[in-house]
Amino acid sequence: MTDGTAQIPETNTQATPYRVLARKYRPGTFAALIGQEPMVRTLKNAIDSGRLAHAFVLTGVRGVGKTTTARLIARALNCVGADGQGGPTVDPCGVCRQCLAIAESRHVDVIEMDAASRTGIDDIREIIDGVRYAPGDARYKIYIIDEVHMLSKQAFNGLLKTLEEPPPHVKFIFATTEIRKVPITVLSRCQRFDLRRVEGATLKQHFASLAALENVEIDDDALAMIARAADGSVRDGLSLMDQAISHGAGKVDAAQVRDMLGLADRARVLDLFEAVISGDIRTALANVREQYNSGADPATIIEDLLGVTHWLTQMRLAPEASTDGLPEAERQFGEKIVSSLTMPSLTRAWQMLLKGLEETRAAPAPISAAEMVLIRLAYAADLPSPADLVKKLQGTPATSAGAAPSAPAAPQPSGGNGGASAVSHGGSARAETAPMAHAAPQPQASGLPQPRSFLDLVALAVEQKEGVLEAHLIDNVHLVRFQPGRIELRPAGRAPPDLIGKLSQRLHEWTGVRWVVTVSSEPGEPTLREQRQAAERQRHDEVNEHPLVKAALRAFPGAQVTSIIDTAAADPAPSEADSVIDADPDDLEELDL
Repeated sequence: MTDGTAQIPETNTQATPYRVLARKYRPGTFAALIGQEPMVRTLKNAIDSGRLAHAFVLTGVRGVGKTTTARLIARALNCVGADGQGGPTVDPCGVCRQCLAIAESRHVDVIEMDAASRTGIDDIREIIDGVRYAPGDARYKIYIIDEVHMLSKQAFNGLLKTLEEPPPHVKFIFATTEIRKVPITVLSRCQRFDLRRVEGATLKQHFASLAALENVEIDDDALAMIARAADGSVRDGLSLMDQAISHGAGKVDAAQVRDMLGLADRARVLDLFEAVISGDIRTALANVREQYNSGADPATIIEDLLGVTHWLTQMRLAPEASTDGLPEAERQFGEKIVSSLTMPSLTRAWQMLLKGLEETRAAPAPISAAEMVLIRLAYAADLPSPADLVKKLQGTPATSAGAAPSAPAAPQPSGGNGGASAVSHGGSARAETAPMAHAAPQPQASGLPQPRSFLDLVALAVEQKEGVLEAHLIDNVHLVRFQPGRIELRPAGRAPPDLIGKLSQRLHEWTGVRWVVTVSSEPGEPTLREQRQAAERQRHDEVNEHPLVKAALRAFPGAQVTSIIDTAAADPAPSEADSVIDADPDDLEELDL
């Protein structure tokens, strides 16, 4: 691939106004496209073999070259060569009248339409009417529709028949950033090309070559920052580079780009990560406050820490791939610190930083939220992994490589003959293990009786204070079969997808026995909530049919039974209400109510 600087020669010899880099260095040939080699190779083979599709759809993120590629395809199909005798070619000459007219967007047979502003069926009718006529000057009449996903449903439907069987002189080229919004009926009629994000190293090299053409001095760190901020988009990167050149007055360094983008200093971020992961919160808070006073955005600092965490995780798993192209100082830092970090500590840091990023963005004072995130992470840095904690509680040494120092252990409920407890000493806690009767730990609730029915299971959930699980068992499952050790259920619509697995796990913890909990397609019984409601309705119906209640309701028009008290279960002292209920229905009219 070339450096992407091939351009259409300027036909105007007079001084022209300044053009931004993204327009000035728009690729003029397929060879000048960077990072899209698979697509170029496919197009080249199709053109060389004459297997030209009648419709193409180009998809990818913004700024990777969709519209540019569409125009290059139009030039490739219509180029006649410098001598006027050429045919379709993947290397258009760039000097014939067809190439020049298409490059300057003035060719009568290459029609570009922005679907974001022309979305209706009337706009598509113009295309349908126009495809009947042969091209006036070119080999093919080409319709380029940008942001095609913005077309209305009626517009897509109106285009389908023409798109499936267009005249041989017509080609369609669609471009979109939202391929999922394009109907499948349209996609099935097109040849699809996915333009990839351009890798950071490729972008950096491309920007360096353009800076040389512009006679601009820009250091490698600044180019790396711009390439990273571009996030795979060539156009975004060139816009940032244009801004950086103006910001630096022709000479750009990393500090200027950092100030322009509001980024944190990379060295400071690495020092901050090291301080946080080692639990040195005083140094970490001073570091982040210094970065904030220098203009760094708190959310950006957290994002940079996430990037460091991801990089170190990669370095631990695949050291060769994660250090390619890194500055020597960063590589040495990674090699020094990654040996003291375990995968559990890295994944824990990732989760806490990811949650903290949301809090920082939503907080009224982002710097305060960022500091609280770092405080939590620093205090969690020396917590052991769950496996090491279990081994410590059992009295066996932890053997995980690079494990962090021991930290406070959560108190365990005492269970008769001993267990583990957390004992406080001078503001810190350490886990102490009491002698155990057996080497292997027993299930936490092995002494509980085994549930013999589904109601026993619900009662066990209540006893274990599993309120959420209890609610789902009552409201969101239909019992199909129950026998000790095996349960068949049909989850209702609102049951969470992990309910069955969680129920099986809890039963094992509570009873010490493996229970098989399966999903059945049989209807099963009504839910416990439905059974309870049905019983309440039946009870109300029975009470309302009682002669005494009927007489009371007749005596008090508009009255209704709101609650029913079972006097057999709880026999309170006689009251006026009891006298009324015990009274003869014929005597009700004589009572002074």
